[in-house]
Amino acid sequence: MRIAIVGAELHGIEATYLAKKAGFETVVIGKRKEAPALSLADEYAVVDPRTQENLAMRVIRDCDVAIPACENVKILSQMVDQIENSDVPFLFDISAFLISSSKIASNALMEKIGIPVPRRWQDCGFPVIVKPSSHSGGAGVTIAHNESEVHGGIEKVMRLGDEPLIQEYVPGRCVSVDIIGNGRRSRPYAVTEGMFTEDHDCKRVRCSPGILSEGKEAELMRIAGKLAEAIDLRSVMSVEAIDSADGLKVMEMDARIPTQAPAAVLAATGINLLKEMTSPSFGKSARREMRASSYEHFLINGDKMVACGER
Repeated sequence: MRIAIVGAELHGIEATYLAKKAGFETVVIGKRKEAPALSLADEYAVVDPRTQENLAMRVIRDCDVAIPACENVKILSQMVDQIENSDVPFLFDISAFLISSSKIASNALMEKIGIPVPRRWQDCGFPVIVKPSSHSGGAGVTIAHNESEVHGGIEKVMRLGDEPLIQEYVPGRCVSVDIIGNGRRSRPYAVTEGMFTEDHDCKRVRCSPGILSEGKEAELMRIAGKLAEAIDLRSVMSVEAIDSADGLKVMEMDARIPTQAPAAVLAATGINLLKEMTSPSFGKSARREMRASSYEHFLINGDKMVACGER
């Protein structure tokens, strides 16, 4: 199978890695010649889909399937319109993405269908977390302990050109699960745990037995399935929650190719989420006896090596 991967930054690295592990021939489209995922590809094209859409579509039409590996709403909406007129399957659910790309909209949905989420400010005390609705990767996040810090956090979000979401700060471990749906049924996969830098950037994801108790793991799987049903999911989505003293609190949902967790899941379980997405009989892959894996980021500069986040 020949797969076009649109996006060559962090999400492109994940998609290309998974595609190579699945035995697919990879063609990566990136707008920067220095973009890291290009170095992993069998073939690549330095193309900006926003301004060179005809050239991008020429590359895509030469493939059997395409997947977006970016979060730019304009690019994604434009590509959906173009690819609908071709015979190349596009592994993407624009409706689910538009809901999940807004934390404000997705939290409103979760509250409506009874998913446990952190309380809204001012229905809670301090500390609270102030975060941008549409940005990911921990960008623009502030933990505020008083109203002055709340206003500072709001200003930080506004400088990003985004809307702030303010909720109670819930301490605990960050866990997530990836789920794939086809509009009729869905299947959640293995639970992972994320670790973060001081500026809220993910630096490590692990996948191993016993991250959650059996009861909490079943609850997280049920929550993911309920969300997939609510949005009629037709692609892949990650659901992230805090394992707190008061139980699981869902923080966000992201309906696009995740980063880090799929590679960790592949190493620990043998299941390749990208291969699952391309299979008409997805969900039939048998998980081997679960092992332990850890996906970590390091920066090497001369004789120094330090742990760092994905940004």
